[in-house]
Amino acid sequence: MNLLKKYAQLALRTGVNLQKDQGLLVQAPIEAIEFVRIVVKEAYQIGAKNVHVEWKDDDLTYLKMKHAPMEVLETFPKWRKDAMIGMVKDGYAVLNIYGENPDLLKDIDGTRMAAVTMASSKALKEYRDYMMNDKARWSIVGYPTTEWAEKIFPKLPADEAKDKLWKEIFRIARVDQEDPIDAWKKHNQLLKDAREYLNHKNYQKLHFQAEGTDLTIELPKGHIWHGGAAKATDNVTFNPNIPTEEVFSMPHKYGVNGKVTSTKPLSFQGQLIENFTLTFKDGKVSDYTCEKGEQALKQLLEADNDGASRLGEVALVPHESPVSQAGIIFYNTLFDENASCHIALGKAYPTNIKGGSDMNDKEMDQHGVNDSIVHEDFMIGSAEMDIDGITVDGEREAIFRNGAWAVIF
Repeated sequence: MNLLKKYAQLALRTGVNLQKDQGLLVQAPIEAIEFVRIVVKEAYQIGAKNVHVEWKDDDLTYLKMKHAPMEVLETFPKWRKDAMIGMVKDGYAVLNIYGENPDLLKDIDGTRMAAVTMASSKALKEYRDYMMNDKARWSIVGYPTTEWAEKIFPKLPADEAKDKLWKEIFRIARVDQEDPIDAWKKHNQLLKDAREYLNHKNYQKLHFQAEGTDLTIELPKGHIWHGGAAKATDNVTFNPNIPTEEVFSMPHKYGVNGKVTSTKPLSFQGQLIENFTLTFKDGKVSDYTCEKGEQALKQLLEADNDGASRLGEVALVPHESPVSQAGIIFYNTLFDENASCHIALGKAYPTNIKGGSDMNDKEMDQHGVNDSIVHEDFMIGSAEMDIDGITVDGEREAIFRNGAWAVIF
């Protein structure tokens, strides 16, 4: 079977787990048109009632960000907001085919970027709530656009760079295996074993130690570890990310202390942030250093009044994951976060705490659940990373040693 067809089937049957008579929203770069046509055909063969495709074009995005008046950037179109919210309310699954150019907006003024972030985040709050509370089934899969491939393999001609990136994507996503869907069932079971182990342990804190990192993360009472397949509110399982190698939970928004150093670049709104260190006090970033992209990091931390400078996610990923084995910096969070333990600035997933989906803003704050208009993962793991779990009685137990699990599930 053609690998693109297998990849499309994996995205639809394992990713969003599309059901008969369900709608599908596909968001994709125009360069992926061949693959999108395969996805749409497969979706209708599954029984989709409708497939709506929204195209993304980097050149048009750049031109708008460079030249549009500020009042345009500060306003998110109501018609688009209504359409996106309307589709998820109507039960549509959402498939994001992702291949962002990491350097697309590197010369765009930070105030213009901030305006777009604020406008879209406010307008699409209800839409994001559907995603982060698993009310809608969604998935993100990678697509090797030319600019992204050339960023990773700058010494290769464009066609060779794309071919090489395709091979890595197919390997990492297990598409090159005889039955990718069955391979993902087995992989999801391993991630389920890991999260069930951590849920049983119910650690009060995690302590991360590596070069440049000495960070203690308190976990809120009632926290839940997730990873691999998730279950939507309609009781249908799905995989939000392909690939995924993580198990993740939420930090207590007021309980993070110490210093942490990034181990891979963070691509934020078309700008790269590299080699940065954050210092936390009582949950909030109190100081930072940055070798490249300091203005973008400042913009991220100041995206809202408070939440963007606190943590919303902590994720454990063994250093020997298939993504890490590639030995490549992907400049793409979907892939890089699955090569390394990571944390996220911004909004926490309400599903990572008991009853979180039913909490109001005040209740979430009381339980230590962070809220923000952003959610940005950045990588902190390495082959030297040690992680201890600290119990409510103060006992320390090894979870990771030298970047690998120190426990048997």
